[in-house]
Amino acid sequence: MNDATPGRRALLTLASRALLGAGVLAIARPEGGSGREGDSSVVTGQETFARLVTQAREHAWADRPIGERIGAVGMALRDTPYVDGTLELYEDREVCSVNFRGLDCVTFFESALAFARMLRRGGRTPEALLAEVTVTRYRRGQLTDYASRLHYMSDWFVDNEDKRVVRLITRDLPGAARVTRRVSFMSAHPNAYRQLKANPDLVQKIRRAEADINAREMHYLPKEKVGAARPLLMTGDIVGITTTIDGLDCAHAGLCYRDANGALRLLHASTTRKAVTLDEDLATYLAGVSTHTGIMVARPLEVA
Repeated sequence: MNDATPGRRALLTLASRALLGAGVLAIARPEGGSGREGDSSVVTGQETFARLVTQAREHAWADRPIGERIGAVGMALRDTPYVDGTLELYEDREVCSVNFRGLDCVTFFESALAFARMLRRGGRTPEALLAEVTVTRYRRGQLTDYASRLHYMSDWFVDNEDKRVVRLITRDLPGAARVTRRVSFMSAHPNAYRQLKANPDLVQKIRRAEADINAREMHYLPKEKVGAARPLLMTGDIVGITTTIDGLDCAHAGLCYRDANGALRLLHASTTRKAVTLDEDLATYLAGVSTHTGIMVARPLEVA
């Protein structure tokens, strides 16, 4: 299956993911829950987490700039199997989870970013990682219900810029153009999402979020312009890959990674290779997929 295949609805919109039973670090919170004592919670499957903590200590990742930290974590996660649908445990409540046994394109970059932020704060526990994931995955950093998750990539970028997690740099890249496509995929296909199918009232919340997204002025860099912009991109930059698929803003996501030879490559969870992979030159990758139209780029900011 191609990285742009529309059948991967969960990957394309950061939604419709089912929590796997093994290899999961999770805090399950009832709708409106705070995660404090008395809320339902479980932490399991910490082998990869422990390995990453050990590598971080041995190689002093915490002392590196945030982009390099993210790149180091991402490279350490290479060969992790690609697994779609890893976030949904219940139909009636939202769960914040990290699954190191299987990653999709979004949970891959989310996990690398969250781990890098955790290291700078001095955190070394699953609970510390989940706190970082909660901040970035949910609107205004608040987990309430399924609709509070930032399902669309452009929404994730804007909300996390507001939270000073990232800075959107797309508009500053030479050749950037305004986005004219509108998002509507989730509200148009509610039966494709487990929680929307079970809870029709959530569809209206998703529709309101889509209207807010469509009211914004967003930019993307057309894929024929990416080659010229490569010198301006850095390891750890988060890339949303824009698409021709109706109702979506981005169909894939990953990280920029500049290798030892200076080439700017795409580090991502690939459906074609079925694993986290350091792929070819970013511009070459984009040119090889007809439904990819360009990129949106956010640069992570250092933890305050």
